[in-house]
Amino acid sequence: FNTFPKSFPKKTPKNPFTPARWFDRKKYVTINFWVQRPKDVQVDIQQDKMILCCKNCTDDMIYNELPFFDKVQIHDSRERIYERTIHILLRKVKPDIAWPRLQKDEAKPSWISVDFDNWRDWENEEDEGKEEYDRYVDMIREMADSNKGEAPDMDDLSDVSAQFCSYVRLRFLSSLLKKTTPFIQQ
Repeated sequence: FNTFPKSFPKKTPKNPFTPARWFDRKKYVTINFWVQRPKDVQVDIQQDKMILCCKNCTDDMIYNELPFFDKVQIHDSRERIYERTIHILLRKVKPDIAWPRLQKDEAKPSWISVDFDNWRDWENEEDEGKEEYDRYVDMIREMADSNKGEAPDMDDLSDVSAQFCSYVRLRFLSSLLKKTTPFIQQ
């Protein structure tokens, strides 16, 4: 991965774009390039763009150059190659700012789509978490106020646990003796 050629091959009709799906998180942007059995993979992540160059299972040359919507931290961004995808994880320079699109240009290339299976509206996530917490606190207060009687006495549980552990220990030792007995009799 770390050895890049002095120049990547330029885009020609013989090296098609590969489809990509992306999604946004608070600190990262994730891109999955769909390439069947990628080989000779070269990924060059720069602060404002990335270049992906590889071959697929039929030895077709693939070349994707993607100028980013915003800057990324190149030393904290990674790529990982799988059997059917090349997974790119880009760390944003400005976390907590949503990317409305992946690329700098507003025109949407046909080979890029949003990964709605992994997409989340993380901008409102903190508010939703607070609402859920408030509902939980209210539920606990209601349970406490509804006076369902005293809490049950559970002092005898330690005796039951000790008895259960003794029973399990005896069963285990018994099974060991059954396994070793034929060897002793010979």
